[in-house]
Amino acid sequence: MAAERGDNRRDWTVKPAEPSSVKLFVGVLYRDADSLEKTVRKLVKLFGEIDWTGEAFEFVASDYYAPEMGAPLFRRFLAFEKPINPGELAKIKLATNAIENDLIVQGKRLINLDPGYMDYNKVVLASAKYNAQKIYLSHGIYADPTLWYKKGEFKPYPSAFPDFQSGQFQETFMQIRALYKKQRLEEGE
Repeated sequence: MAAERGDNRRDWTVKPAEPSSVKLFVGVLYRDADSLEKTVRKLVKLFGEIDWTGEAFEFVASDYYAPEMGAPLFRRFLAFEKPINPGELAKIKLATNAIENDLIVQGKRLINLDPGYMDYNKVVLASAKYNAQKIYLSHGIYADPTLWYKKGEFKPYPSAFPDFQSGQFQETFMQIRALYKKQRLEEGE
């Protein structure tokens, strides 16, 4: 009887699986075009070709970075052609931190880099700062759930940075999501 029952049983064992690839992007906070250009060259060297560049948004959500970086500041998002495994996010954040450090002048950063990824349902940023909503990854880096996709638009989590909560990046992330969807379909996923 056990053999007969075994044929009809479902296998309830949870089997870990590799995640689907995700779309890497980097938010670049900068003051001048020269710093942005140097940063882009370094990012391309590390992560490959950029397949989407967004408009420059003036950063007015906070004056947190002004004492170090000056003002006015701008934020621009860049998305990369090559998909990544989301498990790489901590190493990517360490690499972008190294770029920030390479471009320090007189002890002050010229740029601030916020790498993250997008899948069909969410936008996740990498962070070196702890907060209650952040999930530890490795090497002192956390995943910061920032936006989720629902009914045709991205919605901010309550803990998202003010500029992400404002909705000003809605079109940016919708365009990156459309590109991601197209790439996934082309890859047969």
